[in-house]
Amino acid sequence: MRPGYDPTVTQLQRRLGVPAATAIGVASMLGAGIFFVWAPAAADAGAGILIALLLAGAVAALNALSTTRLAMAHPVSGGAYAYGRAELGPVPGFVAGVLFLVGKTASVAAIAAIAGAYLWPEFARPVAVAAVVVLAIVNATGIRSTAVVSILIASLVVAVLLAVLIVTAVQGAGAAPRSPIALTGGVLGVLQAAALIFFTFAGYARVATLGEEVRDPGRTLPRAVIAALAVVLALSAATAAILLVRLGAHGLAASSSPLADAVGPGAETLIRITAAVACLGSLLSVLAGLSRTALAMARDGELPGGLAAISERTAAPVFAELAVAVVGVAAVLLLDPTRLVGASACAVLGYYGIAHLAVIARARRLGARPPVLPLLGLLGCSALALSAPWPAIVGVAALVLLAVGVRALGRAAQRRR
Repeated sequence: MRPGYDPTVTQLQRRLGVPAATAIGVASMLGAGIFFVWAPAAADAGAGILIALLLAGAVAALNALSTTRLAMAHPVSGGAYAYGRAELGPVPGFVAGVLFLVGKTASVAAIAAIAGAYLWPEFARPVAVAAVVVLAIVNATGIRSTAVVSILIASLVVAVLLAVLIVTAVQGAGAAPRSPIALTGGVLGVLQAAALIFFTFAGYARVATLGEEVRDPGRTLPRAVIAALAVVLALSAATAAILLVRLGAHGLAASSSPLADAVGPGAETLIRITAAVACLGSLLSVLAGLSRTALAMARDGELPGGLAAISERTAAPVFAELAVAVVGVAAVLLLDPTRLVGASACAVLGYYGIAHLAVIARARRLGARPPVLPLLGLLGCSALALSAPWPAIVGVAALVLLAVGVRALGRAAQRRR
């Protein structure tokens, strides 16, 4: 093992090109979200989920633009934590890191639990724990293993999802929906649905957290992020439209397995297996993003220094992978997955808000005109984050304040020594 505290030194190996990085992004996004969010989103907004999808997609695109711009300027691991630290200072960077760790730990618990429920409902929690452990081991064997598994999962899920959507569209051609397509919930309902649907798109940021493991980051990162987002946006739009036409807003809101209900008898097993595989792919990349952010924070002394150790054999941050797996297992065992999607979305939207602030600060530092798109992205992130369920907002804010307070006390204790 060797330490890696200096963020200017690349100790991970640059092995990934555009296709592999894109596959990691697609596998990250085509997970629990696209199989889970439509029913609760329809309960909030009815047919307004189409408007909510456009809003969530627009915010995701703005986030992607800021993320890729920063990734080109700072091609290191850590995502918005590293960008915020470089452009805004240690405290905003630390807050971004905490938001990412909180949001993605919530994602780990939710995604693993959903995968367990699809794979073996009677033993969902033990299966979820096993999934976290096994996928953390895969990540610890190196980024190439993560990329190979992500490519296989993304290819399978995209192929099955396209087939299901085509069959469903053909079956429903000319047919009336089972219940009326109604717009419910008003503006607040649409915003709440958009915050939930954003959970589907949040995975593209995980590409940026792998900044030290891609070849030619200035070229690879922007292309991979944009390509992954475009694929998932197109699939999500087709899925939402077909589900609304086949099930109607009320039927969709009441469905526990919308895609299976839309296709009809005989599809449940296929949908269940595909959803489980998609969840595992998303979980794999979530764990990879968490470990790389923990690595970057450990380098800067924000987390225990041992987490910055890199394996000589696999070029992976194995101690960070281990720590992430332990926290992920604890989250699976202790937290209620049904309430974590809103908390995850709220925290990740705050994370992206700091990324937009970093772009604005960088433009000011370079003497450029204040950029419009990051300002719009910041407003969009704020609107969606504040539309999340209030317990999620309060919980995320409390955890961030606690982390900042602990950090301040630790720094004060160091100065007194």
